[in-house]
Amino acid sequence: MPHIALPEGFPGISAGFTYRPETAKPMRELAHVLLHEPNSLTPGERELIATYVSSQNSCYFCQTSHGAAAACHLGDASIVEKVKADFQAAPVSPKLKALLAIAGKVRQDGKLVTAADVEAARCQGATDLEIHDTVLITAAFCMFNRYVDGLGTWQPRDPEMYKQMGRHLAEEGYTAPSIRQPVATT
Repeated sequence: MPHIALPEGFPGISAGFTYRPETAKPMRELAHVLLHEPNSLTPGERELIATYVSSQNSCYFCQTSHGAAAACHLGDASIVEKVKADFQAAPVSPKLKALLAIAGKVRQDGKLVTAADVEAARCQGATDLEIHDTVLITAAFCMFNRYVDGLGTWQPRDPEMYKQMGRHLAEEGYTAPSIRQPVATT
């Protein structure tokens, strides 16, 4: 049950966005730039970073919706689960593993990132923009995760709803809501 009177039938971040659309707009725009617009990291890689951070923060809604978006981009949901369980053993590039290591540290405390971590990512081919965006995706998802969980939002366990959301996010991006009408809460 949400901690404040959020609109019923809107899961996760959708409830907060529906409650306060004036703050939803810039948050959606930030997510769109970070995860959807062209970048040297693929949308699937960026969604994996968001999913990993959300899973480490134990935010069910974000890890499941962004995991579904990553699976749409990658065409393989098993990669998402492997990254969440142990990214070092997952079938992703050494560059992405180095960036996920940075994301893991930023998620805990940005001051944990060392020059050696950045150099390790560069040695695997990461550019300064990719390192920057990894840090910003991580910081943004820490905020998004805490927004979702701090309000006590409704986080249904309906796999089909998350698949539909993931498909919308992968195909359309973040500027328009993926949940436009209340979802049945039973």
